[in-house]
Amino acid sequence: MNNELVLVTGGSGFIASHCILKLLDAGHRVRTTVRSLKREDDVRAMLREGGIEPGDRLSFVAADLTADAGWAEAVAGCTYVMHGASPTPSGSQTREEDWVRPAVDGVLRVLKVARDAGVKRVVLTSAIGAVAMGHKPQTRPFNETDWTDLGGAIAPYQKSKTLSERAAWDFIAREGRGLELSVVNPVAVLGPVLAADFSHSIGLIKRLMDGMPGCPKVNSGYVDVRDLADLHLLAMTSPVAKGERFIGISGHSLWMAEVADVLRQRMGAAARKVPKREIPNWVIRLLALRGDPTTRMLARHLGVMMDATSEKATRLLGWTPRPAEEAIVATAESLLRLGLVGGSKA
Repeated sequence: MNNELVLVTGGSGFIASHCILKLLDAGHRVRTTVRSLKREDDVRAMLREGGIEPGDRLSFVAADLTADAGWAEAVAGCTYVMHGASPTPSGSQTREEDWVRPAVDGVLRVLKVARDAGVKRVVLTSAIGAVAMGHKPQTRPFNETDWTDLGGAIAPYQKSKTLSERAAWDFIAREGRGLELSVVNPVAVLGPVLAADFSHSIGLIKRLMDGMPGCPKVNSGYVDVRDLADLHLLAMTSPVAKGERFIGISGHSLWMAEVADVLRQRMGAAARKVPKREIPNWVIRLLALRGDPTTRMLARHLGVMMDATSEKATRLLGWTPRPAEEAIVATAESLLRLGLVGGSKA
């Protein structure tokens, strides 16, 4: 058992909350940042839903990635930092710079205070969005040597993830002064939902369960959040993870129709609304031309294979994720348990 203090940024997030569970289970003490201390009760409730009562082994600091206040206090005495928090613009914040600048500045802010506080290693949660976007269709799976092509047709979120990860590696090379960095690049993250506030990837399973009209021909990799938390812990503690990035994916990518098939086969009557038909590409493109933002984003990915490989994480770290099918089912089961599908709310 370990007793080192680990900072996890953005503790109310889906991935972050599961990382906290994993760290506590491994014996670590955890400090986490939230934008407002009013979120402490919410985070503790999520952890109880995940099966752990953290007590005084978990502490909270109010800190926002857009300001310096609180960050020195947050990292003080920490051996490691897991940084996954990233500003998410909403409402009127739709310009590209509203995504990119806060993400880059936030990563650099965390790395600087971690370095100055004598932290040993930072594990940065990046994304497949920093690896696999903007490329021409290719036949091989994406791996850690790939970087998103910023000259391609990519969304602001993907650009922000790419530039913030690039900035992190540049900082370590130029100003790190011994601070170590490991990066995890997850694909779409599924798994047990701990609260009603869930991620975009979870929203896909909810929409399928709620009976969306059909399945667009889009492809994605998937990973269970519990396995992703394992990967973060391995990236934090393994000596060979220093200076490396690791793609987090379970097996191979799936088409949305395949995800729907898993739900129908495994969830019985609860999956009665899951669509059986695939929406033709021309329908999505027509809706995109009419300006619908969701279908405009989907149109970029129609028919594009987005497979990636976790061979590196398996080989170097011994990481063994569960099958994507189990992640899909665990997501649906937790949405049902919390009353978040079928028109009901928890």
